[in-house]
Amino acid sequence: MKILSVVSELYPFVKTGGLADVAAALPAALRKLGIAVTTLVPGYPPVLAGLESANEILRIEDCFGGNARILADEAREVLALDAPHRFARAGNPYLGPDGKDWPDNAIRFAALGWAAARIGLGDAPAFRPDIVHAHDWQAALALAYLAYAGGARPRTVLTVHNLAFQGLFPAHLLDALRLPPHAYEIQGVEFYGSISFLKAGLQFAERITTVSPTYAQEIRTPSQGFGLDGLLRERADVLHGIINGIDSDLWNPATDARIASRYDRASVARRQINKQALQRRFGLDEHPERLLFAAISRFTQQKGVDLLAGAAPALRAMGAQLAILGAGERDLEERIASISAAHGGAIACVIGYDENLAHLVQAGADALIVPSRFEPCGLTQLCALRYGAIPIVAKVGGLADSIIDVGEDGRGPPTGLSFSPVTQDALDGALRRAALLWKDAAQWSRVQSNGLATDVSWSASARRYASLFADLLATKN
Repeated sequence: MKILSVVSELYPFVKTGGLADVAAALPAALRKLGIAVTTLVPGYPPVLAGLESANEILRIEDCFGGNARILADEAREVLALDAPHRFARAGNPYLGPDGKDWPDNAIRFAALGWAAARIGLGDAPAFRPDIVHAHDWQAALALAYLAYAGGARPRTVLTVHNLAFQGLFPAHLLDALRLPPHAYEIQGVEFYGSISFLKAGLQFAERITTVSPTYAQEIRTPSQGFGLDGLLRERADVLHGIINGIDSDLWNPATDARIASRYDRASVARRQINKQALQRRFGLDEHPERLLFAAISRFTQQKGVDLLAGAAPALRAMGAQLAILGAGERDLEERIASISAAHGGAIACVIGYDENLAHLVQAGADALIVPSRFEPCGLTQLCALRYGAIPIVAKVGGLADSIIDVGEDGRGPPTGLSFSPVTQDALDGALRRAALLWKDAAQWSRVQSNGLATDVSWSASARRYASLFADLLATKN
């Protein structure tokens, strides 16, 4: 079985969020099951610079404004779309220097989809896949190109990592996107007067997955469906919720060179060294007995960062500390920075994203807060379990699926705290519950130990993907 995974970012080459981590870790887990997975990613400067080899396997004439090449790094099982007229840009892969979307994003990611379709249709025979697996809107148009090509073609799967990002573009681009006139219809790419790349993928994928069972249910409702809930209900028979995992080799406190002191479940007391290092790094008062909360997040309304900021009075009242790592919307960055300045020694932030520091945050924090208003899966709470930081999460999406509250019965040993609804009062209440749990050292240790014992690897989920792929290949086109 050969899979072509198509994605807009891939760790360690380029990363803006969890998509890059999943795009790297899932293929690695599938390869352990004997499935050959090759990943196609745009040839951004760091991607081309990071290739160990760059063998040209396909030349594409006029790839949306210029010639392009598909370069293969066979050792790393990566294909790069070398299209400098679209991807030779420094910085964020989606945003220009002004912080706004690149004005040609529709054409840029159409080029990615077009290249994937050419590979899928056999233009590079050595890499012809049985299945094209597209991730999110940036890759979704590949499935439309394959469907409109007709004839023999590979099977298709779309994974939705976040339904809120849909790739919406003006209808007048239909011809520029090389879509046939009849594509602009309700059974095609049309979406409320625009073109939706994500809808195209949802319409034409033979199987649809999303990144947790609860999120698969949520996106079929008007409140979480972002206008696509009707289509998702219509296609419910091919929609599967498979929860993400993490790379448990990369995220392993027993071997992690990025933290101050390595440890495992039997030597968890050594986390205290990491806590002290974290407090020092953030400029917090170095008190080992104070409950240290942390958050690692994009600063957006979706992620509930405004609620995190609003929790400052409750945190101060209970004598706790908070370390925040992340970046995003300017007003939220300013608010978090202002709160940190006003609560020196107790609340501190690092604006920006630092992969090394993220590991230390997980290894040193007592508890990790994830107050998302909606969360398809979330990875930080899985890393927290792996590192012994007790997760405090909103009871939505994959957060609800992956964390068992100390008050729940019947699901298994408790691994954290959850709250619902996603309001300031509910979050503050969960933080107070955590403070009470902290005072009971034995109970805190039991919950922490349960988390450390939880399998958060890709092992089980990769087997579900393998089964889905096998079932798809066993059915007729």
